[in-house]
Amino acid sequence: MTAKTSSQEVNRFLDAQIAEWPQASGNFEALKGVKVKDLDVDGMKIKVQFNPARIVSSAAKVDAKSLKERKCFLCAENRPAVQRGIDWGEYYTILINPFPIFPRHLTIPDKRHTDQLISGRIADMIALASELDEYTVFYNGPKCGASAPDHMHFQAGNSDFLTIAETLEDAELKTIATDGEATLAVEDTLPLKVFVIDTDNAEAGQRLFDRLYAAMPVPEGEREPMMNILCYATPAGVRLVVIPRKRHRPSFYGTEGDDTMLLSPASVDMGGVFITPLEKDFEKIAADIVRRIYDELCLTTDEIDDIASKIK
Repeated sequence: MTAKTSSQEVNRFLDAQIAEWPQASGNFEALKGVKVKDLDVDGMKIKVQFNPARIVSSAAKVDAKSLKERKCFLCAENRPAVQRGIDWGEYYTILINPFPIFPRHLTIPDKRHTDQLISGRIADMIALASELDEYTVFYNGPKCGASAPDHMHFQAGNSDFLTIAETLEDAELKTIATDGEATLAVEDTLPLKVFVIDTDNAEAGQRLFDRLYAAMPVPEGEREPMMNILCYATPAGVRLVVIPRKRHRPSFYGTEGDDTMLLSPASVDMGGVFITPLEKDFEKIAADIVRRIYDELCLTTDEIDDIASKIK
């Protein structure tokens, strides 16, 4: 790891970018007026945000033909001239996200145009979350909410925004594997079933994740298991939350018809904040719809137990 940073340095950078980039400034300012409502889903605290600017991501076409026909917006040569970055590590650049969900929202792409795949990158994710201790770093799988599945990237947002950290603090985590001071546990009693790695060592965290990764099913035609990952600093080190998936979008995804909703859940939604770019969907979404999304997109208790039984 050659370049390091801190939350304070990144905060100053983000403020400077907002000041000099009118589009980003307008979108961050608009966040202050977005509608938000609270839900309780079987004991899980969920927030819903009405955010029209996020239609760019929610409605993104991620099929192979569409990706081939558009320029990659994460490649340096295609980014706006005003969008500067902070080099981090050997391969990454920290950028402001001009279509924010969080009051402080970053995109962290690989400098190389390489596919969105998490294998071998968990140590990077843990190290980044450790340095950016005011942020939650997250990864969306190529069919789990990523609007750029053809270019590897993380995102990050201020950690006091998502609700899942608080939910997991009160949950019963069952340890299923260890590596030195690092532990791998499962939480399978909530509507959202997750694996949790707690560690103060990036390499130990990588090794435990590799064991979990090897035990997870890979859908036919895909190159890796479907998942969202959240990673954030804790008093004891770093917590990695792995959310296995089995489906890209809910069965009612769409814009046509009264029974459809433009919801394309990614890490932020799985982390407890559902993003609705259409006001009609914001008004309509309720606890039963969130529960249905979890049922359709996430694994069952039996499927989680099956993965846990295969971890060696």
